Amino acid sequence: MLWFKDGKGYIARTGFFYEGNCMEKIRTFIEGFDEKLSGGIPKNHIVLVTGEPGTMKSSLCYYILHNNAKKLGKKGVYITLEQSRESLIEHMKNMGMSPEEVGDKISIVDLALIRKSMEDLAREGWLQIFKMYAQNLKDTMDYELLVLDSLPVLETLASFENPRVDLFHLFEWMRDLEITTFLVSELAHGSEAYGKHGEDFLADGIIHLTMDKVDEITVQRRIRCVKMRKTYHSMNYFTLMFEHGRFQVTRVIIDREI
Repeated sequence: MLWFKDGKGYIARTGFFYEGNCMEKIRTFIEGFDEKLSGGIPKNHIVLVTGEPGTMKSSLCYYILHNNAKKLGKKGVYITLEQSRESLIEHMKNMGMSPEEVGDKISIVDLALIRKSMEDLAREGWLQIFKMYAQNLKDTMDYELLVLDSLPVLETLASFENPRVDLFHLFEWMRDLEITTFLVSELAHGSEAYGKHGEDFLADGIIHLTMDKVDEITVQRRIRCVKMRKTYHSMNYFTLMFEHGRFQVTRVIIDREI
């Protein structure tokens, strides 16, 4: 629970007190998680959503877009470089997030289709195509949220000559769009590095998803906010569950009898 008065905030559950202007937050709509972020993700942040395969990174990012569009009317863009638009829509429908529910508030851009027909495109071309779509849609629909799925694929296609420098310029370009951006990124199992080329330092926030073995037969998905600039947040892992079209978090379950 949050109280704000005269530009000051007090977070009841933690007792954490801070001063400054109250900032607008983007809600994740993950039940129980937004309060761990003091209300959500600060607007216009660039957030790295990282984890090993099977942790529902793409589903979680689309879920944030879908719920912000459906419940708050915020427009969003989902740019996919791997999964086709048709496959993505079918998957989200099966999860209870039909694009028909949000109409034209979400635009799904299928750059994977372009990959099939333009594999020999020059490396600079891929980065320019991404920027062109992102900028044109910003000009025409003035969206507030963007998902890029995924950052490592764009890095590979663009064949960055100097990844750290090229990523720095890419992040600065995205900041100039004045939108909240979610960058999907793959993480090898057991890796302690959240980025290969410093993207974890460039990002304003990092959300880490894991698959953790509880016992010989039980595996849990877990979520943790590793960092989130300009806001107080919990550093703990939480069990991440998806049921009846909703993501929710609970305290980590370690009982072997579950």
